[in-house]
Amino acid sequence: MQRQTIAPGYEISRVIRGNWQMADGHGQNRSREAIDDLIAYADAGITTFDCADIYTGVEELIGQFRRRYAMLRGQEAGARIHVHTKFVPDLDILPRIAKADVERVIDRSLRRLETERLDLVQFHWWDYAQPRWLDTLHWLDELRAAGKIRNIGATNFDTGHLRAILDAGIPLRSMQVQYSLLDRRPEKAMAGIAGAGGVSLLCYGTVAGGFLSDRWLGKAEPRDAFENRSLIKYKLIIDDIGGWDLFQSLLGVLRYIADGHGADIATVASAAMLSRSQVAAVIVGARDRSHLPANLAISGLSLSSHDLAAIERAMSCARPLDGDIYTLERDRTGRHGAIMKYNLNKGAA
Repeated sequence: MQRQTIAPGYEISRVIRGNWQMADGHGQNRSREAIDDLIAYADAGITTFDCADIYTGVEELIGQFRRRYAMLRGQEAGARIHVHTKFVPDLDILPRIAKADVERVIDRSLRRLETERLDLVQFHWWDYAQPRWLDTLHWLDELRAAGKIRNIGATNFDTGHLRAILDAGIPLRSMQVQYSLLDRRPEKAMAGIAGAGGVSLLCYGTVAGGFLSDRWLGKAEPRDAFENRSLIKYKLIIDDIGGWDLFQSLLGVLRYIADGHGADIATVASAAMLSRSQVAAVIVGARDRSHLPANLAISGLSLSSHDLAAIERAMSCARPLDGDIYTLERDRTGRHGAIMKYNLNKGAA
């Protein structure tokens, strides 16, 4: 497993296990077996785990896992486990948010994760029209200085706001962004500004909710309702960049490349993102350890210049998505924003 330093003395695995599928409502078994799955990932070298305050029940589960891992493997092994959580204040509280609200949620994450200091807190803000986002970042930085947070990151901020964060002197270490072979918005400007500011990109959606996989190769365009919002979201991306025929052409190229490496389409799609400028890691979701071999293969798969050129040719006719990072999703009246849920902290802040 490749590893990368994103802050002084802070090294992560280049494949991060995402845990949104472990949240209540996803049908995940949250028993001892779920913790054993997390232990298997850590033993295999995937030692960085992503969660959020709004993933119901997940911070508690990760806390139990980390405590058990240290008991089983020792404190030194336990110290190599890093947990990235998020701070996502509800849309409703943004006009009146105060430092006490921020600290209350951070303290709740500390309790849930059973730790004295959060490794990385990734901050999300729903509405730029509400001006307290920079105040909130300063409050997070004060909590960092107080020892409750080790590193500050952000998620889904656009390039202009990233510039403002850096200009304000916030020691931002990472930006979590939706970034895949289908969604190239980070390449417009974000990657360059992040590189200049020493900010690493942590990528989610690299397999587009499962669309970039062998499961969809050669399949007719789906017409029935999807089982979850993730599939709806990424199907909208496919529609916007050129439609199902273009998507199938890309899958065909990815399958050809995968054959040459003894891999699958999803592994190739995620490995391709690790080659992108400023990308430190990809975040891959998994319901259980059955996905572990494929997730491990991402880090070890080295795509050739010919492989990457073939991918670019397949995407040469794709239309660029409108706007910057998360612009489409922030429009609550638009096709992309209308499916989002904006108050998942249930007033906890």
